[in-house]
Amino acid sequence: MRFVIVTGMSGAGKSTALRMLEDMGYFCVDNLPVQFVGKFAELINMPSSEVTKVALGIDIRSGHALEEMGKVLDDMKASGFKYEVLYLDASDEVLVKRYKETRRSHPLAKHGRVDSGIEAERARLTFMKKRADYILDTSPLLTRELKAELEKIFVNNQKYRNLFVTVLSFGFKYGIPSDSDLVFDVRFLPNPYYIDELRPQTGNDKAVQDFVMETEQAVQFLDKLEDMVDFLIPNYIIEGKNQLVISIGCTGGKHRSVTLANKLYDRLKKCQDYGLKVEHRDIEKDSLRKR
Repeated sequence: MRFVIVTGMSGAGKSTALRMLEDMGYFCVDNLPVQFVGKFAELINMPSSEVTKVALGIDIRSGHALEEMGKVLDDMKASGFKYEVLYLDASDEVLVKRYKETRRSHPLAKHGRVDSGIEAERARLTFMKKRADYILDTSPLLTRELKAELEKIFVNNQKYRNLFVTVLSFGFKYGIPSDSDLVFDVRFLPNPYYIDELRPQTGNDKAVQDFVMETEQAVQFLDKLEDMVDFLIPNYIIEGKNQLVISIGCTGGKHRSVTLANKLYDRLKKCQDYGLKVEHRDIEKDSLRKR
């Protein structure tokens, strides 16, 4: 029996995650009253039960009864019942944006501001986050990427650390990404922009990559960056960090930064201890400005 409790912030993707888990063969129940959770666990774990995988959604909709969930989990653990807690999170900025896009009201905001409801919800869910076996920050994730992470944990049973790494290229002339944890400037490298045949291409093209990486400085930079990231990530995992954004910038975010971001991604993807993606924030902005 695999019993997963899906919880976390409203707007972080719990309903989506439950639908995905259902597609993966889990028997899913959402918003079951907290008072019934223990009894439900007993019934689902009876020898006559044919259900082997369960996902149970519990969140702020439980109202004040949510406070009883800690005791429920303690009782389940004391009885020898094994469960896992998946906590879905997202940054305040992303949650506010999602609520504005869907035009839904936050369950704790009532007629007030969304961010005040988010703040109150974080405080009330702190005890559940501390109990979580898996913390997924969905801020940087596309739907397919969330699905891949869930499959890794709950289908393929791969070892999972609560960290998702985004390698992000950007252009300094468009501003440093506000969610950056580590920022690296590669404007010291020769710029393909000044080569006529390379100017319209990007760091996704082999010709640009070859031009950037043919310099000794680019190779040394990449080696040293990989070495530092390999040192930092295990320590971030120990510290409990669940999202790391490594931003690499050049002037326009089209050539050098894209090349180095791709190369760093290629080197890091061999490790299975954390989620990983590469993004190019400003790669198309130069061409858009010229239209």
